[in-house]
Amino acid sequence: MSAEREPIGVIGVGWVGLVTAACFAELGHEVWARDIVAEKVESLSRGEVPIHEPGLAELVMENAERLHFTTDMTEALKHARLLFVCVDTPPTYSGDADLSRVEAVLGELGDSTDHALVMKSTVPVGTGRSIQRRRPGTGYVSNPEFLQEGSALKDFMNPDRVVVGADESSQPFAERVAALYAPLDAPVVKTDVASAEMVKLASNAFLATKISFINEIANVSEDLGADVSEVARGMGLDDRIGPKFLQAGIGYGGSCFPKDVQALKQLAGNTGYHFQLLTAVIEVNELQKRRTIGKLQKHLGPLVGKEVALLGLAFKPNTDDIREATSLVLSGRLQGEGANVRVYDPVAGQRVEGLLGGARICASALEAVDGADAVVLVTEWPEFGELDWAGEVKRRMREPLVVDGRNFLDRDALIQAGFTYEGIGR
Repeated sequence: MSAEREPIGVIGVGWVGLVTAACFAELGHEVWARDIVAEKVESLSRGEVPIHEPGLAELVMENAERLHFTTDMTEALKHARLLFVCVDTPPTYSGDADLSRVEAVLGELGDSTDHALVMKSTVPVGTGRSIQRRRPGTGYVSNPEFLQEGSALKDFMNPDRVVVGADESSQPFAERVAALYAPLDAPVVKTDVASAEMVKLASNAFLATKISFINEIANVSEDLGADVSEVARGMGLDDRIGPKFLQAGIGYGGSCFPKDVQALKQLAGNTGYHFQLLTAVIEVNELQKRRTIGKLQKHLGPLVGKEVALLGLAFKPNTDDIREATSLVLSGRLQGEGANVRVYDPVAGQRVEGLLGGARICASALEAVDGADAVVLVTEWPEFGELDWAGEVKRRMREPLVVDGRNFLDRDALIQAGFTYEGIGR
């Protein structure tokens, strides 16, 4: 059987695992996707995708004949020799990564030398070396993922690069992994395991640094009368800088940036090195989420009894992911100030039940703004730009105050319509 059609095992069918399984199936591979949650496996086997990712449900349905979902590890081991590990590695109380799920996979692998673990889960630098030291016969390849929620299928099928890390003993497996990506015609970075592991953490840390940097520039721009949107445009035209991730806002969130930045800082600390830059990146991001409170107080005074609507709950558009979302911090802080909070998100509303205290989850944006003293745009869902702000929204609000946390709305149109507008760095 050619490498291009090698059977593949995917261990852990969360967001990364399901995208990986579906995309490899789309490339023509038979995929055995294993998860320990029986209900998830049963629903996926029926073609029901519990994750909001544009195009993913359709891709799973189109490749149903090549996608095999199971709870049985022996089935995956029987059919596939390359096992893509896509399990969670959440932070522990100490800040280190919880590798218990990875260890569980190792336990089920047993003493096999015919299989290779292909690590897509984000793990600390040194994880692969540790596994190979403890299990010298185990094939191990680091193949970090660089998927963005909301565009994961595009990111997988049109990658900027594919990173494949392996030490000498696992080079044959590494070549087979690299061959799987050959149809994508992307640059392949072949390196050692530790460097591959560091590429993932360093990439996310750098992108988070760009976000915190432009947010710092935005805060200074507000005081000096500059427009951060124009500043970012001028900066981004320099090809040494580039325009991506220079969008000022109310802070980054999600499953990757907060976790990976903290993980790299923790790894450095474990060696005795104080990563001052990342300490500042984290601090700036946390403070940025809270600056909205000051903007509201500037116009409304004390927030006790004020009605504040949050539009958007997911940490970014085109996903229902609320992990480390700015909306959770804002809702908590607003309620702490005595405000009454109502929230709306097109897809993430059910995800926050029980997480927002006394906040009211609304069925529509118009319900959320009805009687509000202020609206805070938290997530730049396209439908929020299409609302009739000058008409229906303004008529429903008690006070026409908008805090545009993503500089997404038409500032001039809102001001002309009689709104008090607060952006970020404008």
